[in-house]
Amino acid sequence: MLRFTSCQAEIAESFCRALSAFIGQNLGVPTEFVDAISWQERERLLDRGKIHVCWICGLPYVRKNHDETTIELLAAPVMRHARYGGRPVYYSDIVVRGDSSFRSFDDLRGAIWAYNEPGSHSGYNAVRYHLATEGRRAGYFGRVVESGSHQASLQMTLERCVDASAIDSTVLEMEFSRNPSMARKIRAIAVLGPSPAPPWVVHRSVPHAIRVALRWEFLSMDKDQQGRRILEDAGILRFVRVSDHQYDPIREMDRIAARVEW
Repeated sequence: MLRFTSCQAEIAESFCRALSAFIGQNLGVPTEFVDAISWQERERLLDRGKIHVCWICGLPYVRKNHDETTIELLAAPVMRHARYGGRPVYYSDIVVRGDSSFRSFDDLRGAIWAYNEPGSHSGYNAVRYHLATEGRRAGYFGRVVESGSHQASLQMTLERCVDASAIDSTVLEMEFSRNPSMARKIRAIAVLGPSPAPPWVVHRSVPHAIRVALRWEFLSMDKDQQGRRILEDAGILRFVRVSDHQYDPIREMDRIAARVEW
């Protein structure tokens, strides 16, 4: 039994469930998609090898994989939208309400800011990195609140509980695709990035031959008719192989972001 999970936004879980079933069918291996627990518990189970395959943010990947003895990179997605340029990258979209007076990141000094959670690159650390590189070390926002998820940050923005937030660009695109009316209510005023795309990883307790077969399934998914349909539903063009050094930019951003206190 191979146990899959995702530590990405909840909106992507139907895609991840379909992907795990597709790969299990191709490998002839029973699979389970774990979704009835928090993402924090999913990460803990991945660390212990109780979950075998996971879609994980680049920030926890670089923090937990100092020596590459626990988890191994499988692949990362290349999104279909032209803004990604055929590369395995994504962005942090800085969003406000459609009727907001804010027009740029500079306008947000003193605003009420929501971040999803401190283990997120796109929603948390990319913003702290940006503030650090601009020399804004502390107290830039008037108030900062933790929402718990990208979707919660969007909802808090819509409900005027906060003024702005940073949203994973792929999550925002999925939201707009599934709820077109939101595109009229939410507006991006800045973009941070690009950053290396969140990778799929496998725990090294999985036998080597199965790890190799898993990677092949990811990389060849766009060559299969059913696989392409699953990818297209998530706005993904294909998966590509990635190496650890491609996540060095996130390591460097994490180091610099540590200079900033909310």
